[in-house]
Formats: sequence, C-alpha cells, structure tokens
Amino acid sequence: MSIGTKTSGSSWSETLIIVVEALAIAMLVRIFFYQPFNIPSGSMKETLLVGDYLFVSKLSYGYSKFSFPFSPDLFSGRIWGAEPKRGDVAVFKLPRDNSTDYIKRVIGLPGDEIQMKSGQLFINGQAVPKVPAGSFTTREEGRERAIPVFQETLPNGVKYNVLDSDPDGPYDNTAVYKVPPGHYFMMGDNRDNSTDSRVQSARYGVGFVPYENFIGRAEIIFFSADVDEPDAFRWWSPWTWPFDIRWNRFFHLVR
Repeated sequence: MSIGTKTSGSSWSETLIIVVEALAIAMLVRIFFYQPFNIPSGSMKETLLVGDYLFVSKLSYGYSKFSFPFSPDLFSGRIWGAEPKRGDVAVFKLPRDNSTDYIKRVIGLPGDEIQMKSGQLFINGQAVPKVPAGSFTTREEGRERAIPVFQETLPNGVKYNVLDSDPDGPYDNTAVYKVPPGHYFMMGDNRDNSTDSRVQSARYGVGFVPYENFIGRAEIIFFSADVDEPDAFRWWSPWTWPFDIRWNRFFHLVR
C-alpha cells in the first residue's frame, strides 16, 4: 500500500487557506468582540498612559455603523447594546468628524447638568466628592514634576483618580452643561490637559457625544511602552526594549 505525497502546489494552497481563515477570524473578533487601541496622548493620565495598548469590548454597548470598518450607513442608532454607565472609560468617534477615535470617561448621562467650579466637578448641582490621593510624577522638558492626584467618587460609587496640574486651569470654571437626550458628557482624567465635552467649539472641541458614536468600553491593557518620555521607546535598538516596556501594566484592568 503506497502513501501519496502532497505536491508543492497543494501545500501552498492549504497554507493560503489557513492564512485566509485566520485573517477572517481575526477580523470577525475585531468587528464584533474586541478591538485593540493604543493611547497617543496624556489626556487620561494617570489611568491610561501614552504607549498603553488596550482591548476595547465591542459587546458592551452593542453595535452602530461606527462599529464597522469605514462606518457604512447600514442602519441608524444602536442594536443589541446596553447604555454606557457613569464612570466607564469608553472609546468613541469624535462627533465633529465622525472618524477620529477618542477615549474619555463617561461623566454625564442624558439629562444631567454638569459644571466645574474652581476645579470641583458638580453633577446635577451636587459636588462630586474629591479627596487627595498622592501625586503623579512626570517629566517635562527633562525635569521631573509631581502633579497632585485626587480621587473622585461618582454618584454611582465609581472611584477613579484625576490629575490637577493647574489650580486655575482654563476649564476649572464653566457654565452649566445640560446633556441632551441620547448624548453623554465625556471628560479626561488629566483635567487640565484634556480636550473633552467641556470644549463645545464646533471647530476644535468635543461637545456632547451621541450614543451612536460609542465604539466600546476599555477593558484591559495588554501592552505598554514608555514612549512619552525623553528616552522614548527605541524601535531601532531592541536591546533596550526590556527597559522601555512597562511590565507592571500588562493585563492591568481599566477602571
């Protein structure tokens, strides 16, 4: 009894099929379940750092046209999703262009009134509890700087830390923002270095974020590299990688 051998042509075709199937599975996971994102700015420090890579759950808020590549106009609104909760860290499409990905924290729900007074957050006329929580050290122009950290507790009990780098920041005192139906008020944890819903300009602001624009909820950091420091992550010198990688942030839950 003889055993047939595979030709090189059939071997290549089988390999190609495996690759195509793997890519298809990866694309389905990315569209319907979890999508990777990286953090390019410091607006969410100290919760998220520049160079963090994280998975965002697409299941959390269901699906809208923005859940799919190129945002095809297949339907309006959302399907199969729960509404964002106050305190969620969420990725969304910037309302003014519907294409740029932003990540902020959900602070205001539809119908809420949001205001900042002397750096204090107010929700529906009530001050959000804010207590000192140490400091966050960063490097600016080659020098270390300690920025005060405060812990806020939202009405639903969610606790998180915010940075207060400027005691008289440009958005430490605002008018009252009334969140429209079907929209959310988003803020960065790095309060004095965040363009968020406090900035209502149609040209460079964020404004209120429609429910439809949400992509998903940030869940877990799977990789982190020290790229926002003077000696940024050096792709061209791999022998330095073990020192540039933030090993302690791997598999860190986003809260």
